[in-house]
Amino acid sequence: MEFLASSQSLFESTCALKGRRLKSEKSKVKRPRRPAPKFPAISEEMRQWSAMLCSELDTWPRISTKSMFGFLFFYRAGTVFSALPQTRGFNSASSFIVKFNPMPRALLKRAESDPRMDTNTRLPGKGWFSFQLNSETDLCDALFWLNRAYEQASK
Repeated sequence: MEFLASSQSLFESTCALKGRRLKSEKSKVKRPRRPAPKFPAISEEMRQWSAMLCSELDTWPRISTKSMFGFLFFYRAGTVFSALPQTRGFNSASSFIVKFNPMPRALLKRAESDPRMDTNTRLPGKGWFSFQLNSETDLCDALFWLNRAYEQASK
């Protein structure tokens, strides 16, 4: 018993010297959790705009959809390229997102100059970008961004 007790304390002191935690210590450490994202409810007007965009996207070739978290995700040949709100918005109650991996440089410059396009991503020019719809006249530009993301998804 003495040998086991001394070898246990030797193990503990070796771990302490090397900066390692014991399994019993690891379970006690609680990591702070990121707060869950808050998705605002969308307006009836945004529901209509989203339905109009959905009906257009449904006519494009090799499109599939999946409903998740109050959004309708669009895929081209298995690659996600956009998500339109069904019940919840992204950055605001009237926005949708498109995915680029990466966004071509000329297109990124255009996105940065468009105040409706949020280009703040973790990696510049790569990932999800949100587009803010302010009126029905923005639907034409929305289709432009959806088409670019659709084309990029095939590469």
